[in-house]
Amino acid sequence: MPEEKRRFKAEIAGQTYTIVGPRSEKHMQVVAQTVDEQMTLLQKMTKGLDTEKRAMLMAINAVSDQLEMKKKVKKLEDRIAELEHQLAQEKKLNSQ
Repeated sequence: MPEEKRRFKAEIAGQTYTIVGPRSEKHMQVVAQTVDEQMTLLQKMTKGLDTEKRAMLMAINAVSDQLEMKKKVKKLEDRIAELEHQLAQEKKLNSQ
């Protein structure tokens, strides 16, 4: 069964957006606040760029961060599997 979609209004970089998704209102508030803060920071750092180009830079940064996090998660999952395997081997040896 699909999750219930919620509507959330957020102001980001002076514009109002309606965000629709299954996340909680608190989650969406944090997301909107983070995006707004990052857009403000980018605005200070990139005076010559328009909002659309700043948004594209943010999207590129977000995807880059997401890919790095996926690598870290995969590495941790592999390590957990390795430790679980070691633990199973130790239990097997101890039960003999």
